[in-house]
Amino acid sequence: MSPLTKRPKTKILVDGGDPQETQKIKELLGFVDGQTTNPSLIAKNPHIMQLIASGHKLTEQEELDEYKKIVRTISPLVGDAGVSIEVFADLNTTAEQMFQQGQAMFSWIPNAYVKYPCTAQGLRAAEMSVAAGIRVNMTLCFSQQQAAAVYAATKGTKAPAYVSPFIGRLDDVGKNGVDLVANIKRMFRESDGHVWVLAASIRSVEQLLYCFSIETELATVPAKILQQWAERNFPMPDKNFVYQPTGARIEYENINLNQPRTSFNIEHELTTKGIQKFVADYRATLYSKAG
Repeated sequence: MSPLTKRPKTKILVDGGDPQETQKIKELLGFVDGQTTNPSLIAKNPHIMQLIASGHKLTEQEELDEYKKIVRTISPLVGDAGVSIEVFADLNTTAEQMFQQGQAMFSWIPNAYVKYPCTAQGLRAAEMSVAAGIRVNMTLCFSQQQAAAVYAATKGTKAPAYVSPFIGRLDDVGKNGVDLVANIKRMFRESDGHVWVLAASIRSVEQLLYCFSIETELATVPAKILQQWAERNFPMPDKNFVYQPTGARIEYENINLNQPRTSFNIEHELTTKGIQKFVADYRATLYSKAG
């Protein structure tokens, strides 16, 4: 296995909740630009799983404390793309409640990005966060309309705001998920550049190479996919690279970005399902065992 001699323009983040895994990837690549975490990934952290297996029942505060410990361990391992920390939000969580969590999480580490869902309340929380100087990563993005709303909600941000389109989950419902990433990149081509596209839910080396080929600003990748990339001696896409889609094409929408946040149609079934999955994972392993 040869070392990675030329870094792609796309910043590479590890999608996971295990600092030891992050360290291994850093040794494998020679760097890690950042990390993304979420409640499901934190619940799968080996230490958390060991606590649960031993019969220890974490309270909500204990879970938060564990989350803080994990990201504080990851923080110095990564580069300038930071560590994304996700608020706990179900379908009833208000923007104010999300923002309150976001303020606390942002103080945990110097390179934090706070993750909010691409919902009406999540976008409001993002607006409040940007006004307070908090860096944001808008997650569970499944449409251009949602990405346009993120653009509107994060105007004035001091650092680039991230929007995270989920490739694999669109593939799961018969769509060509990489199309959404390309469409959002195209939509932002004539923008002021304050939103960066963070490709997420990457399921294969080919999807990663596609993101490199269109120069997505960032890509968050499970460790196992980065290991597969390394095993193939870190191939990079050339001018002859062609991604073979397996799902239906997602057509490009002509959208005027110079509209208020509330003018965009941000409803998406997969965003709702994604929130429900995070909540279920969190409660099944931790919250329901509290007390």
